[in-house]
Amino acid sequence: MLSFTHGQLSAICAIIGLSLAACSPQKPPAQAADTSSKPSATASQKPNKTIAISAIVAHPSLDAIRQGIIDELAAEGYIKGQNLTVNFQSAQGNTATAGQISKQFVADKPDAIVAISTPTAQSLAAASKEIPIVYTAVSDPVAAKLITQQNTPTQPNITGLSSQLPLAPQLDFMQKIMPSAKSIGYVFSAGEMNSVALRDKLSIALPKRGMNLVDIPANRPTDIAMATNSLGGKAQLIYTSMDNNVASAFESMVQSANALKLPIIASDEFSVRRGATAALGVNDYDFGRTTGKMVGKILDGTPVTQVKPEVMNQLTLYVSPKHAQAQGVTLNPELLKGAINVDTTPERKIDK
Repeated sequence: MLSFTHGQLSAICAIIGLSLAACSPQKPPAQAADTSSKPSATASQKPNKTIAISAIVAHPSLDAIRQGIIDELAAEGYIKGQNLTVNFQSAQGNTATAGQISKQFVADKPDAIVAISTPTAQSLAAASKEIPIVYTAVSDPVAAKLITQQNTPTQPNITGLSSQLPLAPQLDFMQKIMPSAKSIGYVFSAGEMNSVALRDKLSIALPKRGMNLVDIPANRPTDIAMATNSLGGKAQLIYTSMDNNVASAFESMVQSANALKLPIIASDEFSVRRGATAALGVNDYDFGRTTGKMVGKILDGTPVTQVKPEVMNQLTLYVSPKHAQAQGVTLNPELLKGAINVDTTPERKIDK
């Protein structure tokens, strides 16, 4: 696991144009659980509870969030298999299936429901106005109509954690990776509100930097490779962020990008582990731990209306010199000094 001094951190922040506060050191993935607080109560001291967790699709980033939730609840005395029953269901990328899962969860009446991803949160919000719902891995809860601009939930049974990553540092980072890039490729699912919202933001922000957006919709995982191939000769770099359709078929994107020599810049650790050049984003496991704290409050009896929606946007830099080389770029050595190099950092083990 890499560590770096305050001086090295200042240097890396300067390289990508972030303030020192925004680029504060993060707990590396392999050590995050070791530095967590000790359990506040044993399983015997806590009442039996049941939670339901649903995700639009299973992929490493969402799996790490789910693991973080379960680990955090264990630290607070709700231990899976002892006094905590966990019902997890994946919609396998199908919104109709997500609706069916939502109806079943509501019929089961768990103590709380965790919605991982925007489509899942929207489906569950439509299914219940009473059971506590905690959303997570939602990048734009306002666009998803889960909360208002004033951070007020649109339903009294909803709260959650969003990753509203500031766009400017992402664009600064892309320009540091490839200063000559004039066109940015963006493959996205038109059915995911968060991805559409990001497309709209990119279309406004990129021209101000002398760049243009080449956006290609891909509504099914099987469309990802073809959509990526269509960027050949049109874009010099690919950006992807929290699109679950893309994440479920990410290896297809990587294969096409490698053939085209197009660097992929993402916003999560596991996209880099799976083939992206680099990412500037939140630590998924830590994101799950923070979500777990919110769920724990509800299980302890705090009304959902008193658990306010939160935003987690501290940024961690992940890089893969190996994948960068495969995609035709060489990473700045200064950039590597302050980053987590996934080529040399072991991956956290996730319970299936």
